Amino acid sequence: MKIDHTLPLEYSTEENRLKILGFWIFLGAEIMLFATLFASYFTLVDRTGNGPAGSDIFEITPVLIETILLLTSSFVIGLGIHAMRLGKKNAMITFFAITLLLGLGFLGFEIFEFVHYVHIGAGIQTSAFTAILLTTLGTHGAHVTFGLFWGLSIIIQAKKRGLTPETANKSFIFSLYWHFLDVVWIFIFSFVYLKGMM
Repeated sequence: MKIDHTLPLEYSTEENRLKILGFWIFLGAEIMLFATLFASYFTLVDRTGNGPAGSDIFEITPVLIETILLLTSSFVIGLGIHAMRLGKKNAMITFFAITLLLGLGFLGFEIFEFVHYVHIGAGIQTSAFTAILLTTLGTHGAHVTFGLFWGLSIIIQAKKRGLTPETANKSFIFSLYWHFLDVVWIFIFSFVYLKGMM
């Protein structure tokens, strides 16, 4: 395996560069998944039947907390990648752990929100609106949950093996995934919650 020391560690081998390219292609497919969910949401948003509308169930406080947690986690994982590029393994692991704790906090609020919606009569079978709302939020939440397990495995590998081209590549790809989840949430915050509260 030929290592190019002029490039950052995560790009330092041909295999690593191909893996990053492959992950960008995978993210293209993920964009299509969420684009389909958003298109469905915009189609069904007014189909409330006898159920509540967004303005009846959305509350700004939990949504703002979720947004702050996720935006902060995205910033912190950026610090983790910076530390990785400086060869500071312990700092990188610390930043990744903080990222996952913030992600766990986000998920906790999202689960609380789901329980609240069902409790007030906005379940998945209430109307087309609540069905697509909970499907969209649930799909994003499932991605965050997967990310928490993935990030934990990255931390364990970095602890055991140190910063190698392989662990750096995996860490960088995970950071791309986490930033992607953050971008999707910005769309959810803007076009689902804020628009729904108006």
